[in-house]
Amino acid sequence: MASGVIDSSRAHEPTDTSPAADITGTGEGLETKSFADFGVSEPIVRALEEHGITHPFPIQALTLPVALTGHDIIGQAKTGTGKTLGFGIPLLEVSIGPGEEGWENIPPADQGKPQALVVLPTRELAKQVALELRNAAAHRSLRIVDIYGGRAYEPQQEALAKGVEIVVGTPGRIIDLMKHGTLVLSRVRTVVLDEADEMLDLGFLDDVEKILSAVPPTRHTMLFSATMPGPVITMARRYMTKPTHIRAHTPGDDSATVKNIRQVAYRVHALNKDEVVARILQARGRDRSIIFCRTKRNAARLADTLRDRGFAVGSLHGDLGQGAREQTLRAFRKGKIDVLVATDVAARGIDVDDVTHVVNYQCPEDEKIYIHRIGRTGRAGNKGTAVTFVDWEDMPRWSLISKQLNLGMADPVETYHTSDHLYTDLDIPTDAGSTLPESQRVLAGLDAEEIEDLGETGHSRGGRRNSQRRSARQGGRRGPRERGSERRSSSTRGSRRATSTATKTEGQRSGSGRRRTEEKEQHSTSGRTRRKLGTPRTRAETPAASEQAGTQRRRRKLSRKLD
Repeated sequence: MASGVIDSSRAHEPTDTSPAADITGTGEGLETKSFADFGVSEPIVRALEEHGITHPFPIQALTLPVALTGHDIIGQAKTGTGKTLGFGIPLLEVSIGPGEEGWENIPPADQGKPQALVVLPTRELAKQVALELRNAAAHRSLRIVDIYGGRAYEPQQEALAKGVEIVVGTPGRIIDLMKHGTLVLSRVRTVVLDEADEMLDLGFLDDVEKILSAVPPTRHTMLFSATMPGPVITMARRYMTKPTHIRAHTPGDDSATVKNIRQVAYRVHALNKDEVVARILQARGRDRSIIFCRTKRNAARLADTLRDRGFAVGSLHGDLGQGAREQTLRAFRKGKIDVLVATDVAARGIDVDDVTHVVNYQCPEDEKIYIHRIGRTGRAGNKGTAVTFVDWEDMPRWSLISKQLNLGMADPVETYHTSDHLYTDLDIPTDAGSTLPESQRVLAGLDAEEIEDLGETGHSRGGRRNSQRRSARQGGRRGPRERGSERRSSSTRGSRRATSTATKTEGQRSGSGRRRTEEKEQHSTSGRTRRKLGTPRTRAETPAASEQAGTQRRRRKLSRKLD
C-alpha cells in the first residue's frame, strides 16, 4: 500500500458510534503468510525482515486489513502480543516523510507538523513504541519523536522544531508542549491510544480527552486496551466513529492467563524468602528475570541483598530519578544485568520479550495485577515461569485470585529453601546455594552502563542524598569505603532526627495551645516527605533556629513574671 492521506470525506461523527463489526480470532495458519500478503508496502516489509519479523501475530493479522482501510478500531489483546505493529504499520503507511511521494502536496506551512500521534501511559512504553516504529520505518524518511516527562524540555522542543511526522508521548508532556506552542496538532490525521486501561488506572483519561479535543475531527482513531472498563468504553463512544472491535488471543488459550506460562505458588516464610529467591535465580535455563515487590523499600533492600550474593541486579522504584531508571532499563535490555527488582508502578511499560522468570515477592493485590505481572514472561510464543510467594495473612486474597482465574492453587504448599519440591518444580540444581558461584558471575553489572545526564528534571526526587545512594538502591557494586560512608551518613541522619525531636518537644512546651498544634503538624512530616511535597525548608525548621526561638520565648516569659 503506497503512502497517502486518509480519505478526508470520512468525517468524525461522535453521535454515530455503533460498531461496524466485531471480529474475534486466533489467527491460526499465520505461519504461511507474510506482511506483504496483508498489503504492507515493500520498504516496511523489508525493514521488518531485517529485524527477524516475517509473519504477523494474531492481533496484527486481524487489525491490518481493517486499519489499512482507515476504519476506527478498538483492539483488545493481552500485553506482549505484538499490538504495536498492529497499529504502527497502518500509521506508518499513511504518513508522508520529506522527499516521499505526496510530500510536495502538503502546504509548506504544514510540512514538519505531526501527521500522527500515539498516546500511551508511561515513558518506558513511549521509548519502546518509538523504537519499534523507527525499526519498521528504517527505509522511510519519516521523523519519529518520543516525548515524555522526567527529562528536560529543551531537547524535545528542539526535535519538534526541526520537523516531525509522528509523535509518541505521554499525556502530561504532550499537554505541556501544546501549552508552550511547541507541539501543534492541527495536521494530525491518525491518533492511537495505547494501553487505555492503564491510562485510566493512572488517572490520565481527562488529559487524553483534552488531547483528542485538540486534534482535528477528521481523523483515523485506534484504541488498544487489554481490558475494557466502563470509562474507556464511554470515551471510545464519544471520540470514535463506527469502530471495529477486534479481539485476538493465542490459539488454544481460553483462560485469562497465558497458556505457555508455568505458574506455581508457594507459602513462604518472610525470613526465608531471600534464600528461596537465590535458588530460583539459579534455575536451569533462566535468563532475564523480574521480581515484583509491593513497596519501594522492599525493592531497594532485596536488590541490595541479591547484589551482595553475586547476582547482576538492578532495581526500579519511585525514589529513583529518570536517569537512574533509564540506566537500569538499558542495562537490563543489553544483558549487563539479568535480574530486575521492581514495584508495580515503576515497572509499567517495560517491554522485554525474553524474560523467562517472574517472581511475585508478595501476593498481588488482585487478579488484574497478577495477570499484568506474569504477562512480562511467556511473550511472543516463548515459554515462561511465574512464581508467587504467599504470606499467611494473604491467604484469603490469594484464594480469591486463584478462584477468579481458575488456577487451582487456592492452598499453596508450605515451602522453604530446603524443600525438595522447590528444586524439582523449577528445575533448580540440587547443589544451588545462597550465593551465585564465582564461575557464573559473568555479566558486566549495572555499573557498566553509564547514567545519562538528563538535565534538572531527570534528577532523583530525593535530591543529592538519593543520587549518592543510587548505586546501593539499584544493587550496584560498592566498595568498603562507600559502605562505610553510608553507615556514617545513616548515623548522622539518626543524630539529626534525635536533635530535631528534642527541639520540637522544647518548642511545644513553651508556646501557646495553637502554636503547639501547628508545630506538631509541621514536624509530623519527615524531611524527605516534606521535600517530596515541594514544601521549601525554611530557617525556622532547622534545629538551631528552633532552639533559638524557644530560648527567646522563655526569656520573654521570665521577663513578664519579673514585671
